Amino acid sequence: MGSLSTMASMENSRDFMFCNICGTMLSFTRTLYAEPGQCPKCKFSRPIKELSKYKISYTVSKEDIQRELGISKIKEEKTELAKTDMKKCEKCGHNEHTYFSRQMRSADEGATTFYTCTKCNNSFSEN
Repeated sequence: MGSLSTMASMENSRDFMFCNICGTMLSFTRTLYAEPGQCPKCKFSRPIKELSKYKISYTVSKEDIQRELGISKIKEEKTELAKTDMKKCEKCGHNEHTYFSRQMRSADEGATTFYTCTKCNNSFSEN
């Protein structure tokens, strides 16, 4: 067993997961190359009972996932809205609206069109 200071430092970090000799991550399950608690590279071994008292948890943010997958943020730009007189306002009866379309569902379904009355600012959408 290690000294109390060694055990305390291992408990406060993730050092217990790695080989003390070469730094390779220890195997936690039986593999072709190593037994549980054994380094698959240099065969350094740490008793599995020592490893079983630790809890491993991770916090992953949305930004971490986007960075890993190479996804960049989509910037929404203000665009000049088109006008139509094909729809009648459900609130005031006026027939002039600004509108824009956005793909809200899967690609094999139609886009949703959002209308805003130019007279009363009533908004509604149509799938």
